[in-house]
Amino acid sequence: MDFKMEAIPLGLLLNFCVQISAFTTYVRNRLVDFKIALPFALSMIIFAPLGALVNFRLSPKPIILLFSLFTFFAGLLAISGYKPRKKISSRKAKLFLGFSVGSVLGFLVGLIGRGGGSFIVPTLLVIGLDAKVCVGTSTFIASFSSLIGFLSHLFHSRLNLIITILTVGLVILGSQLGSRFMVARIKSRTLKKIFGWVLILISILLVKSVFR
Repeated sequence: MDFKMEAIPLGLLLNFCVQISAFTTYVRNRLVDFKIALPFALSMIIFAPLGALVNFRLSPKPIILLFSLFTFFAGLLAISGYKPRKKISSRKAKLFLGFSVGSVLGFLVGLIGRGGGSFIVPTLLVIGLDAKVCVGTSTFIASFSSLIGFLSHLFHSRLNLIITILTVGLVILGSQLGSRFMVARIKSRTLKKIFGWVLILISILLVKSVFR
């Protein structure tokens, strides 16, 4: 399989299918906060290319280290059961938060040349969203970035139709099973602790990627 012509576009397509399939489950269970998700996704789409434009001028290593510290901090907060003193409930506050945080995150992930999916959940956790709402909201946001990435590679791709159909079907099935199990069987408190340990692991891997 050719990496640029097949592997990259197929990976982006599969990621989009996973996210959008899980999103349908979460939205039915009212686990998507659109007041934050819409401005967050829109601002990431706008600012990620701007970050990519200045990518060649700056070393991405300090930004990756900053992300690793933030991810580690978010993991500790999740494990400790942190809850903000005041919940963000007003429409204006959520819109402002979505645009401002999404803009900064979009610019930074564009700057370091990485997808922002792994940074969306810790950001939403720090903001104070319920763990399940974090997952549901992040699927909506991440599906946009995956779709745009796939479309940007589509005209230069050579996807094998049979492999594409087979793998898309399998990831949609897996996504449905996983999202439904999470909604029905896993408590928010347990999910938050799981995320905490995963985020700490991600932060360690980010640091290793800088110094290897």
